[in-house]
Amino acid sequence: MATVWAVPDWSALAAKAAAAVAARTGVPRHDAVVVLGSGWGVAAENLGALVAELPWAELPGFVPPVAPGHAGLVRSTVLGGVRLLVFLGRTHLFEGHGPGPVAAAVRTAAATGCTVAVLTNASGSLRPDWPPGTGVVIADHLNLTGRSPLQGARFVDLTDCWSGRLRKAAMGQDRSLVEGVYAMMTGPSVQTVAETAMLRTVGADLIGMSTVIEAIAAREVGLELLGLSATTTVEGTGEALDPDQVVAVGAATARRLGPLIAQLLSDETNVARPGTTPQTEVGPA
Repeated sequence: MATVWAVPDWSALAAKAAAAVAARTGVPRHDAVVVLGSGWGVAAENLGALVAELPWAELPGFVPPVAPGHAGLVRSTVLGGVRLLVFLGRTHLFEGHGPGPVAAAVRTAAATGCTVAVLTNASGSLRPDWPPGTGVVIADHLNLTGRSPLQGARFVDLTDCWSGRLRKAAMGQDRSLVEGVYAMMTGPSVQTVAETAMLRTVGADLIGMSTVIEAIAAREVGLELLGLSATTTVEGTGEALDPDQVVAVGAATARRLGPLIAQLLSDETNVARPGTTPQTEVGPA
């Protein structure tokens, strides 16, 4: 007899997690979510007045993160008239739990009412003219993991995955930002010299081990996306990856860009715009 594997209902878990967030924070709905990646935790100080904080491992569908610089906390804050959910850290695909827990934060945020998501990360630069400390707005991505958070016949159009409206607003506020294509690999091993050359050839500007799985899930549930990356190394130079240095360089960039996120999200016209309707239709046969 064939084995039947139980597949978690991640939408149901997100609804339960959203109910738990509402109960624990006393806030029934939130407007926008910010996921703070490696080194980005320092930006939390710019993201409004703290209402409540809890370990996300206490929420259904979440697991504690293991990467350096990922605190595993979720905060409810008030920024102007906007209610924010702020995740300090993320769960990575390389931790071995599958795409579901990786995407739990954005799915839960959408279930709390969020319409906008800001996803941040630290990355390796594939361009020698983008040294460590460069702030990059993600314009597009490459999913090189062979994994997806989608289950079944859910055909989500990613041609406009990263909001042109929010990208324009971000770059209008900080002229030092550049736009680039982010490539996600599974990790935790760092790519080889040959893989670095391949990534440049196929059009990647940045390389990392996060964000893309979350972005796909975010678009599935209708969140409008802004992605911000802090370059921490220049790939292909022979320099060894130091996780602590990644966090330190990412933090310096995040400290500079934290006020940018706050300025964007405190403008209620940026947050009130509804996201794309969740795409659940079955495609053509």
